[in-house]
Amino acid sequence: MKDPVTLAYINLYGILGGMEDLCALSPEAKELISVLPGGKPLTVGFTVKNGPAMTLSFTEQGCAARIGKGPCDIRLPFSGCEKFNGLIDGTVTPIPSKGFTKLRFLTQTFTKLTKILEQYLRPPADISDPGFFNASTVIMFFVIARTLSQIGNHDSIGRFTASNIADGTIVLSIAGGPKAAIQVKDHGLTASRTIPENYHALMEFESLSLARQLFDGKVNALACVGQGLISMQGNLGMLDNVNRLLDRAAFYLT
Repeated sequence: MKDPVTLAYINLYGILGGMEDLCALSPEAKELISVLPGGKPLTVGFTVKNGPAMTLSFTEQGCAARIGKGPCDIRLPFSGCEKFNGLIDGTVTPIPSKGFTKLRFLTQTFTKLTKILEQYLRPPADISDPGFFNASTVIMFFVIARTLSQIGNHDSIGRFTASNIADGTIVLSIAGGPKAAIQVKDHGLTASRTIPENYHALMEFESLSLARQLFDGKVNALACVGQGLISMQGNLGMLDNVNRLLDRAAFYLT
């Protein structure tokens, strides 16, 4: 079974954290935030009791996600991880503790943004628009990178895997495309977009198309490694454990 605490961290940091890329890559999302109420920036804060906290700051230029509790215009508190997970699966309607005068943004703009995000993360099997395909794959790539960290930090199986990873940095990359770093310290994992000059291991997918096929479970990762479609360099022990976390991520994200 999925651990509700781990799922809450994935849903907030992994899934809703994808708003950053959505607002940068989706024409529909860009249009929505280009007409913010009053033309002023808006920040939505999520706080989950005994769980994660994050703020999403929207401006006409994009969205920034910041982990932790911070100043916000609208605050959405949740009494527990199960309640927050209910927001994501559509069974719970949040009641803000702050920002009642800005409910229009929450009920209209933000709700529309979450629906667009779902379309990019769960697109139809046959995507004919190359722009949508590329954006969807990039958004998914960073969601998965952040999800790996949350599984390694909170899921019981993931924590065991993380306990076998030495301190250092693992880089995930799509050739000619996005890159993410998984930084490991004292068996705790942090996902970052900042790629250090020196790192300990690299896993690189040959193309966006290949990465997408892997994300959708249409090709076998080991077979791709054998065919040279996935390049693995550096500390192979670290990469082996990342592969274990990737398997666990697929369990939580489906």
